[in-house]
Amino acid sequence: MKVLKFGGTSVGSPVRFEGLWPIIQSQVSDKQVIVLSAVAGTTNALVEIANQYVNGNITEARKLVQSLKQTYDVFVAELFSTSIGRDIGQDVVDRHFHFLDDLGNDLFTSVEERLVLAQGELLSTTLFHYYLQEIGVASVLLPALDFMRMSEDNEPDLAYIQHHLGQLLAKHEADTVFITQGYICRNAFGEVDNLRRGGSDYTASLIGAALGVEEIQIWTDIDGFHNNDPRYVSQTKPIANLSFEEAAELAYFGAKILHPQSVFPAQKANVPVRLLDTMNIEATGTLISSRFDHADEIVAVAAKDNITAIRIHSSRMLLAYGFLRRVFEVFERYKTPIDMITTSEVAVSLTIDDTTNVHAIVEELNHFGSVEVDDKQSIVCIVGDFKRNKNGYATLVSEAVKHIPIRMISYGGSEHNISLLLPSTYKIEALRALHHRLF
Repeated sequence: MKVLKFGGTSVGSPVRFEGLWPIIQSQVSDKQVIVLSAVAGTTNALVEIANQYVNGNITEARKLVQSLKQTYDVFVAELFSTSIGRDIGQDVVDRHFHFLDDLGNDLFTSVEERLVLAQGELLSTTLFHYYLQEIGVASVLLPALDFMRMSEDNEPDLAYIQHHLGQLLAKHEADTVFITQGYICRNAFGEVDNLRRGGSDYTASLIGAALGVEEIQIWTDIDGFHNNDPRYVSQTKPIANLSFEEAAELAYFGAKILHPQSVFPAQKANVPVRLLDTMNIEATGTLISSRFDHADEIVAVAAKDNITAIRIHSSRMLLAYGFLRRVFEVFERYKTPIDMITTSEVAVSLTIDDTTNVHAIVEELNHFGSVEVDDKQSIVCIVGDFKRNKNGYATLVSEAVKHIPIRMISYGGSEHNISLLLPSTYKIEALRALHHRLF
């Protein structure tokens, strides 16, 4: 069995919808679980609809609902080739958009907001199921809301997923193609929720880990990880093989091709993940596995934007135990993860990418000493084999960026990563300088 996930651009038009079946059919596998994202642009539109409802702008929300429905009306007319198929597809669209329009009649809470955001994946999977039916391909629609569940700690409940998904599949032993939604789930209270943006990758990884499949395939519009960002750096090269550790570093620190969390379930279950390109199905892509092929090598460079640096200076920190714990507890209370950290005798600098509660955090940190905040920063991450018995890599990196102001350096916390914090205005220059020096 394999899990194949197709992202928003891969299902972004009727023509691309039609191109999915040949890919599925080409798999050398007895069964496939197909995970679909929402059609490209849909989630952004649904977010705006939800925002208008939240703000009480019912008329504007309904205008946006009708505008998005018109897009799907055209989509259905182009996707289905028979009148029966078009009628079925249109009925699907009508039901979902009637639901969205009807939300303006009642109190709109966070529960309804998450229901709005779930409609994109529910639409794409149902339409694809009926499209396969029209071309004579048997498939089973597996509602993700029947098995994808989060725990009270807002972490995937893998035992629940494994048990309930196994039960669903057992009812269809003779079937070979199963379709389900990425991104959406239920929380510990049974309410419709989601795995946050990019969560379809996470869904695929969780399903693959729960079922112990042969391979998880993530199909996007990029031919795998590159050794630098091709948007800013010329002559980048795709990477054929990555270890789970290397892929996790690259995904977290800015390589947009893969959702950062999606590596860990696959790694825990030792299920390989293959990144492939729906626009170039002949490309070999990138295979992520437990295999480690890059001894003594620098593999890739990536960058993460919208970073905020916070520096706390306090004479009370000198020779004091428990100081860092109290600082970290502030961030824990506001559920704000820390990316990088450096310390000295009397100061600690750290970075965050979620500034939702930054003002409240800074207000509490002021009790420890003086606090400085710098926004519009970027983390540039260099990934490779940086084991403790190696030498020279820090020099290579520092020489490449010696003309660029560096705010922080993190080296030694991971055997696979050197991270640099710098003003975002220097990000592209740093990426190009590192690429020229390292590759």
